[in-house]
Amino acid sequence: MQLNIYSDYHALSLRAAGEIIDLVTNKPNAVICLASGDTPRLMCKLLTERALKEKLDFSRCTFIGLDEWIGIPPESEGSCHFFFQTLLFDPLRISPAQIHLLDGMSKDPAQECAVMDKTIFDKGGIDLMIVGVGMNGHIGFNEPGVSFENYSHVTDLNDTTISVGQKYFSKPVALKQGITLGLKHLLESKKTIVLANGQKKAVIIKKVVEENISTQIPATVIRMHPQGVLMIDEEAASLLKKETT
Repeated sequence: MQLNIYSDYHALSLRAAGEIIDLVTNKPNAVICLASGDTPRLMCKLLTERALKEKLDFSRCTFIGLDEWIGIPPESEGSCHFFFQTLLFDPLRISPAQIHLLDGMSKDPAQECAVMDKTIFDKGGIDLMIVGVGMNGHIGFNEPGVSFENYSHVTDLNDTTISVGQKYFSKPVALKQGITLGLKHLLESKKTIVLANGQKKAVIIKKVVEENISTQIPATVIRMHPQGVLMIDEEAASLLKKETT
């Protein structure tokens, strides 16, 4: 795993957006998997601004969504669907045919997972995956204790995830399960970047970097990836041992 530390959240987000632009420039038909949430929000905004300014062509790309809340409709402001449509797909005029998001309202979530897995395999795998890390070390809805061998699956949400997740909604919602790509997808992606920013992430980042690789801290899986990169700002890195940084 490569560890990159940036001065602040803006510098981190700018570099992450640059990773996507560099990939698409070199591989116009790239398959890109992205996470929604607070950490990648600025990255998406900066990506959109630069893409529109430079008239970058995303017409041959495939976009994969990392996860979705079970039981939350796509038009809800807290859904992953809403995040991507608002910040990326609508501004960049991405065709629906290029977009593959998990449906949290599906009556058959297992089939939804199977379709997503087949889509990724048929596309030749994920070229670049950019994800965040939760306060409990989760990636997507791969909660503590999850197997590193899972592909897409439905999961019961950890109490921390349920509590933190309320911030995305204008009023309290019942969050119990999520549908998510598995960590096997992360390990098989050609390159995976994990993002983290802010002092609030310093404790979990210290565990991700310095403790043993373990399913109890799912984000430690990034250390198993031959092209894995942990990109964090100085606040998130503040508790790391000096020899690490």
